[in-house]
Amino acid sequence: MPVEIKICGLTDEETVEAAIEAGADYLGLVFFPKSPRAVTPERAAELVSWLPEPVCRVGLLVDPDDATLEAILSHVRLDLIQLHGHESPERVEAIRLDYGLPVMKAIPVAEAADLVAAEAYLGAADRLLFDARPPRGATLPGGNATAFDWTLLAGRPWPLPWMLAGGLTPATVAEAIRISGAKAVDVSSGVETAPGQKDPDLIRAFIAAARAAAG
Repeated sequence: MPVEIKICGLTDEETVEAAIEAGADYLGLVFFPKSPRAVTPERAAELVSWLPEPVCRVGLLVDPDDATLEAILSHVRLDLIQLHGHESPERVEAIRLDYGLPVMKAIPVAEAADLVAAEAYLGAADRLLFDARPPRGATLPGGNATAFDWTLLAGRPWPLPWMLAGGLTPATVAEAIRISGAKAVDVSSGVETAPGQKDPDLIRAFIAAARAAAG
């Protein structure tokens, strides 16, 4: 079964088109103002309104309140909400029920105990995303070009679909898939030449490497 691929933090038409043409399954839009990859709801709508139906439009939010969610969803159609903050299981479930959209909860990982903590979300989220815990002093919850020990996930079954993130690059994604057993991967900083500056060639290389690893 092919590995699913998410390209996150897209901000311009050229890289959106590169991701689609290369075969990305998910496109991520960042609605976190502190991020160099942040887009407004209006800009997000321009970027993804034309996407082919099979491509999943993902909105990344950090501890959003209802007003923020409503402002975004009134402008842009999303297929999946990604929560990348300190949302509790109760908040995750409430968003899922109130807005009628599936929710993927990001879990910061640095050690085995973090995976135990993830179990609290099994009844609340539709998907999990295992990302590297941000370095000390980091201002972003993700996109920090930091990886974690992929062996923590090796051979561990989860009742929900899950995605691997955290410092993945075209050069490392195949090994990450092999070690972790991931069936879905997510990249942002690993296909950039500078924070927020996606590179079409790196996007294509990442997708090709992930596809080859799954083959």
